[in-house]
Amino acid sequence: MIDLDNVAYSYGGAELFSQVRLSLAAGSFHFLTGPSGAGKTTLLKLCYGELQATSGQVRLFGEDAAMMDRDAVAMSRRRIGVVHQDCQFLDHLPLTENIALPLTVSGREADAEANLGDLLGWVGLRNQAAQFPPQLSGGERQRAALARAVIMSPHVIIADEPTGNVDWEMSQRLLTLLVELNRMGKTVLIATHDMNLIRAAKSQVTTRVLRLKDRRLMQAGGEL
Repeated sequence: MIDLDNVAYSYGGAELFSQVRLSLAAGSFHFLTGPSGAGKTTLLKLCYGELQATSGQVRLFGEDAAMMDRDAVAMSRRRIGVVHQDCQFLDHLPLTENIALPLTVSGREADAEANLGDLLGWVGLRNQAAQFPPQLSGGERQRAALARAVIMSPHVIIADEPTGNVDWEMSQRLLTLLVELNRMGKTVLIATHDMNLIRAAKSQVTTRVLRLKDRRLMQAGGEL
C-alpha cells in the first residue's frame, strides 16, 4: 500500500536519514521508534505525501509520489488517516463539526450525518458531541483526532505519538481502538517513545517494530 525504496531525506543541507526501505502491507501493524530528532515525524510525512524524498522512491498505493500532481496526492491522502502529535481543531466549531470536517470539505455531508453518531460512540465521545475543543481533556482530544482520521474510512492509519500527552489508562483506550482498526483490515503505523505501549500491543496483535537511529531504519531487536 505504501512503499519506500532506498529513500533519503535531507534538511538544511544535512542528511536526516538514507537507505530507508519500508513496506506497509494491507492489514499490517507497525511501530516506529527512535530518539528525538532522528526523523520519525519526517518519515511519517513521506508516508502520507506531505513531503517528498530527497532521493529514492516513495510509492503511494502503487503510484510514484514524485510523479503525482497535487490533486493525485490529495486523492491518495483520502485513503490515509493521520493522527498528528499536536492535534489541531477549529475552536469555534463543536466537536461533531470538527470530526466531520474531512467529509464536509469533500462534499460528503450526507455521509457525515449517517456515520457520525456511531463514530462518536466508538471513541466514547457521545456526551461531548456539542462541546468545543477548548472544553475537552487531552484524552478526549486524542480520541477526537482518531475519529477525524478514520471518518473517511481510510485504508491506512498513521499516528504520530498519539499517546504522548495522556495517562496510561487513556493510552490503553487509544491502543484498543487502533487494534480494533487493524483487526478490521486497516494498516496501522504508530510513531512512539512508549515501550510499554509497544509491549501491550504485541500481546494483542502481530506487530513489527522499527527503529530509526543514526540515519538508518532497522527492525528492532527482541528486547522489546
